Amino acid sequence: MGVNISELIEGAKKTIEISDLTGRKIAIDAMNVLYQFISIIRQPDGTPLKDSKGRITSHLSGIFYRTAKLLEYGIKPCYVFDGEPPKFKETTNAERRSRREEARRKYEEALERGDIEEARKWAQQGVRVDEDIIKDSKELLEAMGIPFVQAPSEGEAQAAFMVRNGDVWASASQDFDSLLFGASILLRNITITGRRKLSGKEKYIEIKPELISLKDVLEKLKITHDQLIILGMYIGTDFNPGGIEGIGPKRALEMVKKDENASVLLENLKKNWTFNDVSPEEIFNFFKNPPLNKDYSLVWNQPNEEKIKRILCDEHDFSEDRIQNTIEKIKKSKGLQSRLDKWIK
Repeated sequence: MGVNISELIEGAKKTIEISDLTGRKIAIDAMNVLYQFISIIRQPDGTPLKDSKGRITSHLSGIFYRTAKLLEYGIKPCYVFDGEPPKFKETTNAERRSRREEARRKYEEALERGDIEEARKWAQQGVRVDEDIIKDSKELLEAMGIPFVQAPSEGEAQAAFMVRNGDVWASASQDFDSLLFGASILLRNITITGRRKLSGKEKYIEIKPELISLKDVLEKLKITHDQLIILGMYIGTDFNPGGIEGIGPKRALEMVKKDENASVLLENLKKNWTFNDVSPEEIFNFFKNPPLNKDYSLVWNQPNEEKIKRILCDEHDFSEDRIQNTIEKIKKSKGLQSRLDKWIK
């Protein structure tokens, strides 16, 4: 879910073409896209794709085909997986578990009534990513020759560090947290780009990637990065869900513009703080200095055909002809080629 600063930064978002990213190395928030794949890649009644043994395969379909599409466009993706969440994220995680359980209950009720559209809606909200799904995803990425990085804690913090370190050009996620962690460029929609059907409607929309520059955001809002972090805390982050009661995005922006000194702003924030299990300073310091994996390697290799087909076809019943066809596209893709111009102008 993350921090929602979308309405404040409308003018800082740039719609681009997926082809504009040719040659770019991009760190993708793995948990974000796994939830996305399992939510979207489903049967009409909301049931996820499954193999003959009843095991969910929606994530494998998403990882394989959508990563292959990125490679075809000459993009070099790597995936960053979450590690151990900070203790003060437990409230958020507990709320998410509760919402998923409620969604699964409503999904079952809708199925019993024969309300397929309603069932699909609740099915998408009841998604759970377990250790088997993560393990399967890593195994498939390795077979595809796609690097992945295990973060010690938050994946978006790790991805932001990789951007700052110059090892990748951007962080990709539907959430905005990478900006609070200091990523200079955030990309949205890159794994859902294309023509998409609106839920519950016979209507399609064209989804294109969004590029959001941290520099542009700060210039638009006329604040510093420290102020942006505290702004996020007013609105609500994964570490203080819901934020400060009665303060919306525009009011929060006014509050953080009162002083550029983070210590002063944090003291002001404390006056309305209701989160007893964590202090404003702890959250602020976590965004500034999160646990990081600094010993990682990013190497893109040719796909291992035999291993891919063993995982997808032999183990999970995917069509061998279709898998082979996509493997051939991966082998011929521009993903291993270098970009001539270094930066998007």
